[in-house]
Amino acid sequence: MEHPDEKGGRLAEAVALRENGEPEEARERLVALAAEYPDDAEIAYQTAWAHDVLGLEAAAVPYYERALAGGGLGAEDRRGALLGLGSTLRVLGRYEESVALLTGGVEEFPEDGSLRTFLAMALYNTGRHHESTRLLLRLLAATSDDPSVRRYRRAIEHYAEDLDAVE
Repeated sequence: MEHPDEKGGRLAEAVALRENGEPEEARERLVALAAEYPDDAEIAYQTAWAHDVLGLEAAAVPYYERALAGGGLGAEDRRGALLGLGSTLRVLGRYEESVALLTGGVEEFPEDGSLRTFLAMALYNTGRHHESTRLLLRLLAATSDDPSVRRYRRAIEHYAEDLDAVE
């Protein structure tokens, strides 16, 4: 049986390969690790990420699902896995699944602007343009450093609620 430090070292090496521009080698090592440790959420998450980096979205999905199902991820990795899976589902044309997953992610991590941004894209893809635009306008008003946007923040937030309203 492999020592836990050995498993961690192998995982760290594979992640370093991905980060250093060798995603295919990283993917191969991570797939092998995921086969050895099918219940390890962190390995599954890193394996999903390696597939995504290579544009292998369909192959990433089961690894993301495995990572999220296990409950073994820390908050930051869980947030990343929700974002990764939600984005991947959207790219694959699975828009409603993407909206559902990203909506849950936004509920779990309400301060995360990237989750809200990807949710807005998925909402757009489902034809829910008003919801998408409202979400993006709220995010813009809340996070922009642009002085002119900050000056009109209240108006942007107000009009975001009902883009079709006339006064």
